[in-house]
Amino acid sequence: MDFFQTLLITVVIFAVMVAGYLLVTGSGAGKAQKRRLDALRYRHSENTTTKVESQLKKAIAARKPKAHNVKGAGSRTEALAMRLDRTGKGWTLSQYVYASLGLWMAVAVILFLQTGAALLALGVGLVAGLGIPHMLVGFFINKRTNQFTAKFPDAIELLVRGLRSGLPVTETLAVVAQEVPGPVGIEFKGVVERIKIGKTMEDSLQETADRLGISEFNFFCITLAIQRETGGNLAETLSNLADVLRKRSQMKLKIKAMSSESKASAIIVGSLPFIVFGLIYWINPDYIGGFFYEDRLIVAGLGGLVWMSIGVFIMAKMVNFEI
Repeated sequence: MDFFQTLLITVVIFAVMVAGYLLVTGSGAGKAQKRRLDALRYRHSENTTTKVESQLKKAIAARKPKAHNVKGAGSRTEALAMRLDRTGKGWTLSQYVYASLGLWMAVAVILFLQTGAALLALGVGLVAGLGIPHMLVGFFINKRTNQFTAKFPDAIELLVRGLRSGLPVTETLAVVAQEVPGPVGIEFKGVVERIKIGKTMEDSLQETADRLGISEFNFFCITLAIQRETGGNLAETLSNLADVLRKRSQMKLKIKAMSSESKASAIIVGSLPFIVFGLIYWINPDYIGGFFYEDRLIVAGLGGLVWMSIGVFIMAKMVNFEI
């Protein structure tokens, strides 16, 4: 079996993986048809609840963050810079690129010295250089998001107490920026600073919402926008919002506790083959070393990785719940 046959089989395996992904996630045409049917139902329904839901969806759609055009290199750079900013670590694009290149070269050199397979070393190094920094950035984004959502109801309640005591909204935002620690105080401080230099409160809040990408803060912005248009007791509205966000957080914790066993099983099942492979290679490299230079074993290993990836992806979808 020559190199081109191996490459052809590898392409076929990845095509099977892509087809499995499309089968699991569903087609774009089906989702578009569902959106059109929902829009038709909202337009012609006489139910009051349906009309209110339609107005809320329109308000949310009108306040979505700007989508990045992935066709241009500049937009991808902007999207990556936004992800780095959401970590709260102050990382720059140049630091991210240098770290990715350094990790790629380090993994490739170590693997080449161990196996002598240049293409395999470059491929694994490329995957590590692109994947590990991306996963690390995602980890810090999730960590900061969890810290924000944990303190955000307290910030809203502090905002409610300030409004009930007679303070204007801008001053209560400044109080929240000073009194609430962590990411919440930092983001509200940025909102207050933008208001001081002449931006409107709604634009300042929406800019922060676009940067954060947190649904709870989007709810807060939408609540303020709707209250500004319709009127009413802002303190009471925000108090209800804080109660809803607390219940939402409690529901997330319940779902996390109920799905923890399934997630642990998925992690064990997904990592066990790699652990066994590493231990066998460490004890007896000649017994399993053929996977690095034998064409048939390389194809078999790639096929196993593809099917394992599909299985882990399906298990992750089964235990992941959106609230």
